[in-house]
Amino acid sequence: MGVMELFSKRQKKLRGQVSDVYQYDDIPDALRVQIVHIVRDALGSDYYGGNKVAKTHELIHQSLCREYGVFTLEKNANSDFEAVYNHFLKCPDYERVLDVVEISFKVINILVREYDYQNSTQNRKIDPDNAIEELNARFKEHGVGYQFESNEIIRVDSQFIHSEAVKPTLTLLGSKKTYKGANEEFLKAHEHYRHRRYKESLVEALKAFESVMKTICHNQKWTYSQTDTAKKLIEILFQNNLVPTYMQAQFTSLRTLLESGVPTVRNKLGGHGQGTANITVSESLASYALNLSAANILLLVRLEEENFS
Repeated sequence: MGVMELFSKRQKKLRGQVSDVYQYDDIPDALRVQIVHIVRDALGSDYYGGNKVAKTHELIHQSLCREYGVFTLEKNANSDFEAVYNHFLKCPDYERVLDVVEISFKVINILVREYDYQNSTQNRKIDPDNAIEELNARFKEHGVGYQFESNEIIRVDSQFIHSEAVKPTLTLLGSKKTYKGANEEFLKAHEHYRHRRYKESLVEALKAFESVMKTICHNQKWTYSQTDTAKKLIEILFQNNLVPTYMQAQFTSLRTLLESGVPTVRNKLGGHGQGTANITVSESLASYALNLSAANILLLVRLEEENFS
């Protein structure tokens, strides 16, 4: 069915009652109900009798129970569907609410696409792509700053930056097997950021940036070492004319931002401690570094495609 532009919505927009600022710590009740509708339409509504739909909800329920260390999410529930989504509707912990959304849409994105699932469940109303599209539209509609991208829930700070840099970066990295490691690191950076682990987010953003440069060097057979720092890798790209020389200052600034945000000298096995000083990375710095990393990763991969494909 998708998102309808109802009269009441149009009037709220005209009155300026629709916020352009995202919030992150509250998942409104109406949004939760809409998400349940989407899940039901995408998976099917036959929850009983051991059929494919019921088994899928059992998979979601048991996966969450195992991770949380409990036997059930809802006592006296009549089905796994009720246990999961009754818990989802009333859970006060927004991160656990997003856990349910993420695992449900992972299942929709992967399992529902299978031939066997499609042919054994006749009461589905929407396909996986439409389900994900509506979920992301509902998040935006309610001013909740999350999107489902690359099979994970990702925090969104600026819709423009997300649509122009972050989403294309995830799509591009996810579509190329050689960038699998970089894609995983970039997703980890977003996951740390969503959980306010800003220092860790900076580390993973730098890893993703370095991994992309190493992959380009590997693809083009340019000499490099796995232990090379971002600075060294940037120099290799410059020497081989991947990046125009007039852009050197901008890339050097990115390296400085990421490495000074986490002032450690990392070796190939990990990072060193922060010593006696308690180093704090602010949300604004982490957000800026994450979005800037996305924009620069996107540029590097596209430059490789344009110049060396």
